[in-house]
Amino acid sequence: MGPSDTRLIVLRGNSASGKSSVAACLRERYGRNLAIVAQDNLRRIVLRERDRPGGANIGLIDLTARYALDNGFHVVIEGILYADRYGPMLLDLVRAHQGVTRCYYLDVPFEQTLLRHATKPDAEYLAHVNEGHLRDWYRDKDLLPDGLETVVPAASSLDDTVQQILSESGLNGIAPIDR
Repeated sequence: MGPSDTRLIVLRGNSASGKSSVAACLRERYGRNLAIVAQDNLRRIVLRERDRPGGANIGLIDLTARYALDNGFHVVIEGILYADRYGPMLLDLVRAHQGVTRCYYLDVPFEQTLLRHATKPDAEYLAHVNEGHLRDWYRDKDLLPDGLETVVPAASSLDDTVQQILSESGLNGIAPIDR
């Protein structure tokens, strides 16, 4: 799946760990031809589905990533993506992808999650998602099996994390295609 010159990057971590910020910064620094497959967008906006085992969004994330890769886009999948629910789909994608794949887990302690959450600019989201929700959703080191993920510590700045991913994935050496 996907030409051998495509990159698949998986960004996982708890709520407010910086996944969306990293994905947006990757696209900003790389340019066109990088698709962001955001769990929240597909699950909450497109399907308006709760996060549950066997949810339809799991297949939609898979299909969207495969479609983008098969059409020559580099892909960043980002979301909480609990290992028990999304792990089999992610492992299938990793195995099937013919290009370079890198997986990252943004490891942020719960206390820092609360601080980061409070800085989100979406007032409506902040009004609906409180500390109780964050505590219910939080899973400490919810890693995929077999050491598949590079664990990025909370101390890694946004810039350092983006630079690490660009370098390790090889995106920093590939010119974007102007589509």
